[in-house]
Amino acid sequence: MSQGIDYGNLMHTAMRGLIKTVLKEVSETGLPGAHHFFITFDTREDGVEIADWLRERYPEEMTIVMQHWFENLEVGDLGFGITLNFGDAPEPLYVPYSAIKTFVDPSVEFGLRFESPEDEIEEDQFIEDDIEVEEEEIHHDADIVSLDSFRK
Repeated sequence: MSQGIDYGNLMHTAMRGLIKTVLKEVSETGLPGAHHFFITFDTREDGVEIADWLRERYPEEMTIVMQHWFENLEVGDLGFGITLNFGDAPEPLYVPYSAIKTFVDPSVEFGLRFESPEDEIEEDQFIEDDIEVEEEEIHHDADIVSLDSFRK
């Protein structure tokens, strides 16, 4: 019998399950209304598959935007695959759920942040109240953005 309940790990598992469920629904029915996602992930995590030029440009972390143009969204048990457009160059990506650092849907001011043991803050935090969304110009390419404005 174990010495205690690992609530932090259980919470991470539940939150990643939520992301999986949301992405699965989007893969089947598309993004409803104004929903869109900023997903930041650790490019060094085992299982991350991105083009070499993207890995060189983003050696530690990368943020993708799922909004106007994406295709081939495939949601699996351990991660998701998607093709995004980077300057008129479609690129396939595969992101394990374990690599995700933040998942934000600014249209409804919802977000999740996964803290690792080496981060200063020890507990998981939900980003709820202080997300400021600026009107975005409509475009059809994927964007890579900094989420610093979304962090508390």
